[in-house]
Amino acid sequence: MLQIRTAVPQDACELLKIYAPYVKDTMITFEYEVPSAEEFRERILRTLERYPYLVAEDTDGLLGFSFASPFKERAAYAWSAETSIYIRMECRRRGVGKALYTALENFLARQHVCNLCACISYPHPESIAFHESFGYHMAAHFTASGFKAGRWQDIVWMEKELSPHQVPPSPFIPFSALSK
Repeated sequence: MLQIRTAVPQDACELLKIYAPYVKDTMITFEYEVPSAEEFRERILRTLERYPYLVAEDTDGLLGFSFASPFKERAAYAWSAETSIYIRMECRRRGVGKALYTALENFLARQHVCNLCACISYPHPESIAFHESFGYHMAAHFTASGFKAGRWQDIVWMEKELSPHQVPPSPFIPFSALSK
């Protein structure tokens, strides 16, 4: 049975097994080198200070992960977050991504995040369709924005309004405070 839970630093090695093929074999991430387990542990801890970092697991182990990060660092952007998701290659199209994003959005709404943004290498019709199924729409297309594997790659940004924009907005609640 699929379960969604908050990631812990001890998940880093297993999450790296999911992430490494995306780094080595795809243009989905523009990262060139697979990070070390220690670097990945640090990423989990840094993320959890402010945002959710979730994993999906069943009796076969970890199947995927999703997290949010700042859209931009300045204070005025506190109500916007970038979303990311990675699913074990052989587990895609089994509902894992849907379960992770649903849980991620629920936490972000509780944090008073209003805007969700996703940066997607282009073309990537599966990812675009996945995000559209969650109500994201195309916001921008940037040409030749990243260079990886000997070629230039376009990116698109998709966005979604998660919560209404109130004036003044409800205060952003860091995930570390929310989870208590």
